[in-house]
Amino acid sequence: MKAYQAQDIRNIAIAGHGGRGKTTLAEAMLFTAGAIDRLGNVADGNTVMDYDPEEKKRHISVSTSVANLEWRDVKINLIDTPGFFDFAGGLSEGVRAADCVLTVLAAGSDFDVGAEKAVKAAKSRGLAKIFAITKCDVDNTDFYKTLDAIKEKYGTVICPVVVPHYAGGRIVSYVNFLQGKAFAYNNGEAKEVAMPDDPVIEELHAAFTESVASADDDLMMQYFEDEGASFTHDDIVRGLNTGVKAGMIIPVYACSATKLEGVDFILNAIRKYAPSPVDVTETGVDANDEPVEIKCDAAADTAAICFKTVADPFVGKMSFFKVAAGVVKPDGSYVNSRTGDAVRLGKLVMLKSGKTVDIPEITAGDIGVITKLEGFKTGDTLCAAKNVVKLDGVDFPLPCLSMAVKVRKKGEEEKVAMGLKKLSHEDPSIKFYIEDETREQIISGLGEQHLDVIVSKLKSKFGVEVDLAVPRVAYRETIRKPVSKQGRHKKQSGGHGQFGDVWIRFEPIATDDFEFAEEVVGGAVPKNYFPAVEKGLRESIAKGMIAGYPMVGIKATLYDGSYHPVDSSEMAFKTAAQIAFKNAIPEAQPTILEPVGTLKTYMPDDCLGDIMGDITKRRGRILGMGPSDDPHTQELVAEVPMANMGDFSTVLRSITAGRGSFTFTFCRYEDAPKDVADKVIADAKKDDEE
Repeated sequence: MKAYQAQDIRNIAIAGHGGRGKTTLAEAMLFTAGAIDRLGNVADGNTVMDYDPEEKKRHISVSTSVANLEWRDVKINLIDTPGFFDFAGGLSEGVRAADCVLTVLAAGSDFDVGAEKAVKAAKSRGLAKIFAITKCDVDNTDFYKTLDAIKEKYGTVICPVVVPHYAGGRIVSYVNFLQGKAFAYNNGEAKEVAMPDDPVIEELHAAFTESVASADDDLMMQYFEDEGASFTHDDIVRGLNTGVKAGMIIPVYACSATKLEGVDFILNAIRKYAPSPVDVTETGVDANDEPVEIKCDAAADTAAICFKTVADPFVGKMSFFKVAAGVVKPDGSYVNSRTGDAVRLGKLVMLKSGKTVDIPEITAGDIGVITKLEGFKTGDTLCAAKNVVKLDGVDFPLPCLSMAVKVRKKGEEEKVAMGLKKLSHEDPSIKFYIEDETREQIISGLGEQHLDVIVSKLKSKFGVEVDLAVPRVAYRETIRKPVSKQGRHKKQSGGHGQFGDVWIRFEPIATDDFEFAEEVVGGAVPKNYFPAVEKGLRESIAKGMIAGYPMVGIKATLYDGSYHPVDSSEMAFKTAAQIAFKNAIPEAQPTILEPVGTLKTYMPDDCLGDIMGDITKRRGRILGMGPSDDPHTQELVAEVPMANMGDFSTVLRSITAGRGSFTFTFCRYEDAPKDVADKVIADAKKDDEE
């Protein structure tokens, strides 16, 4: 492949709902452009984009993949993103590397949630947008139902450019308003046919003309003066080019990827009016954390963003970069702006037809791969040592479903930790940690399917088999009644004995801490033994007496006691304090505390009642609700016991059809209801017996 300048490069993220044909369309584009010589099929697991073993097994995309093609002197980098919400991190990666988002829908479908999320992601970065409605060849499907759904959502910015003409429930031809012609396809080859005499087509052509005119003042004036006069081809291209880049127009293309119908029109659209990297300004901060704008210029100092990391079993670590400015060369002087460390580059490669091809450099605006790049992770910036900048990173979704990892073979916990650490480098939407209190290994992800893929990769890549279980909840214990008790430790075994005697008052306090105080008078207990008494108590509260959970909210006051000038020691007073603790707690109304978190949930207006009902079933208390910043979306704030939140992410996704989101943060501990406390105590006893 020849070297391309930034103005001749197009970086396109392909996004949309799962199962709508994104990977199939990408495969068709590669085949149509001659980048591959065989048209793969998702069901057969032989597409260029779905190369991961998990993707071949599941017949869905689980990660972002990149491939490139050449189309009429333009290089197009295709970034195929997953459509299933459990793998939304891939959409974040793709959008970060792209300059335009091609959102794919299937003919006959509504404007589904995946398309909404794709458009929202594009808007968040100010990227241009194009719609492709595929699967138009399916018998008795309805392209116009989907087009109407898009128009209802986004109004007059929607501009149909290529639409199908149906007869008898089947496509007869595709009408291209840009060319003013109709085409019929035979084995992927387009042949011009007569324009159909169809009032629906005429109406859409009028809408197309008005959309083009709205993007350019001169065209709009011409449109009104001539009462909708026909524009020249150059006029239309200029209007579309201006409108798409400015976000004033979102063109819509009909196609059939499996039959290679209309795919060439989409490639033409990307070439003619999708923005190049030159049209997009990157933002970030300099070495002094001052905002900077970086224009795509090969002569400028190098700045490149790592938007994806892959641990390839054959090539090794592969870091995918989009070069915002300058040129990346193997012998260049670069640093990682996050760490400040100098960077030594490995080989530079690009992916072509699913294989790596060595390249001498990655120029401004292009996408390439650096192999075996140590110290780099997704979101890091590679920049010139003389001009350190940090580009905006990748905005990954936060994990929302956590499970405990249980190894099937004892002693493999370290292998699990190592494997999950490497997998989290590939997919930063994974979070792995060890819960300090329960000592469980916890893995967090975006959903059940996401976690299932992680478990499968642990087995295939690292040879360790695990099961997932609901994590233990970090309960607490406290007391509700003041009690004073003596702790006396006396032991004589020849020679020096052991003697310690204390009186301690235990009482509940409103904080989650432990407080120690002393009110000893007359030297009944020497001051040098006070720290030993406190130490004995702190060791005792680490494991409560009713279920073994740490105790909180207790004040212990040492107010009396006695000592022996020879036999007393720090150890003796530490033991005496622990005896006092054991004597007092059973009489101080010990109780179980459960952790409660603050839940903020965002959902469509019509889902509010169902979500409120679900939260109530979880013993949640509604604190407030109201419109959120997003239109037609409600925010609901509640307090919910953390033990009851395990499957909330799954239920929320089901109720809202994937449109809902939430945050959940620890708030405080409070008394658990009797039935909950009884179950916690029973489970603790069962664990002790086992």
